[in-house]
Amino acid sequence: MSDTSEKLQKVLARAGLGSRREMETAIADGRVKVNGQVATLGDRVELRDKVAFDDRPVALRGADEVPRRVIMYNKPEGELCTRKDPEGRRTVFDRLPRLKGERWIAIGRLDINTSGLLLFTTDGELANRLMHPATQIEREYAVRVMGEVTMEHIKAMVEGVMLDDGPARFTDVQEFGGEGINTWFHVVLMEGRNREVRRLWESQNLTVSRLKRVRYGNIFLDKRAKAGEWVELGQDEIDDLAEQAGLSSRKVPELTPDEKNRWSRDKNKRRPVQGMRKPKPSKSRGR
Repeated sequence: MSDTSEKLQKVLARAGLGSRREMETAIADGRVKVNGQVATLGDRVELRDKVAFDDRPVALRGADEVPRRVIMYNKPEGELCTRKDPEGRRTVFDRLPRLKGERWIAIGRLDINTSGLLLFTTDGELANRLMHPATQIEREYAVRVMGEVTMEHIKAMVEGVMLDDGPARFTDVQEFGGEGINTWFHVVLMEGRNREVRRLWESQNLTVSRLKRVRYGNIFLDKRAKAGEWVELGQDEIDDLAEQAGLSSRKVPELTPDEKNRWSRDKNKRRPVQGMRKPKPSKSRGR
């Protein structure tokens, strides 16, 4: 194999079939073939190789050929960060604009009871680098905590505590007002382990009653996207993300007229989450 070869899961992710981790699972499950042979983890390929995913040919592309789009989505509580749910529950992918020949890849995850900022991209390499612990991307959360929070609690969480899956810490904790069970804090993490924010507070015998991600790297959740809505990021924002990931800038492709129409229809069909409206009182007729 020449020096131009790359790991199979990296090439598949670049082709828009999913995240690198999802592609590793697909390879392990025997869903990928290279030159007619079932692939195994660790295989490397070149662009001239013939690759099939679920027996369908995959068009391999070089790193510079992949369109780099990024959208910001404001996830409501109750949605799952998975493509399909066996129980038929709503997922974050249900609301995203449809793509042709591409696939949205989630940059990180949020659990079902956590709301706020999610980023999706068509560039698998960008997603992988932004999620990798070595990149040290800040994630900021707004947290409502039940219980009396002391400086000793905050000091412990900043200095670091031992969780079931290893040491964890906040790099910053700021109080944002409120009293008693309605006290809000903003906390910053440098990684995205499962339920890490909640578990850090639980290590101090405190309970998180509300949790919302408000920032990922340089992208802040703002008024452009209400709960259940998405917005496409512009060139400058995407270039900033790429710089943090150690990637060069790449021009964001303009939407074709067909894509503009399709995205507009998708956005209109996927209305934001709204609370239940109270029924209007019926007008009683005079007797």
